[in-house]
Amino acid sequence: MNTEVLCHPGPFRPIVQFSIHADNKVGRLNELVGLVSEHKVHIMALSILDTTDSSVVRFIVDYPEEAQKLLTDHQFSFVQSELVAVELDKESDLKKVTNALVQAEINIHYVYPFLIRPNGRYALALRLEDNDLAADTLQRHQLKVIGQNDIAR
Repeated sequence: MNTEVLCHPGPFRPIVQFSIHADNKVGRLNELVGLVSEHKVHIMALSILDTTDSSVVRFIVDYPEEAQKLLTDHQFSFVQSELVAVELDKESDLKKVTNALVQAEINIHYVYPFLIRPNGRYALALRLEDNDLAADTLQRHQLKVIGQNDIAR
């Protein structure tokens, strides 16, 4: 994906996910977490897919432009993508999310929770078949779709 995702015009900026392909070796995640925290970039959501030889570390940060530069400068192999993020008031809202998406026949590729949000609410990051349709569908079901500006500190 090119840097247009990071320069999305208008007040709403979609959530940017970084997927880092890393060797399965002791300390690799610690190295990554240390790098971004050292530069005041905060990991807001995290997911790791482990295989025998390597891992895919997926994360969302509060300042993706800085993270992109850090990852590039430190020669991490990564891919950026846009995700839909939805705020939840309570655990039972998960059913509202999945129900809305199934009614619209939108496939969910994967989901993971945010670790923290500046306003203290729950949130989910969703990799979906059609982000635009999903965001519209969730909003029509009175669910709050959040963007990059909503997670910046």
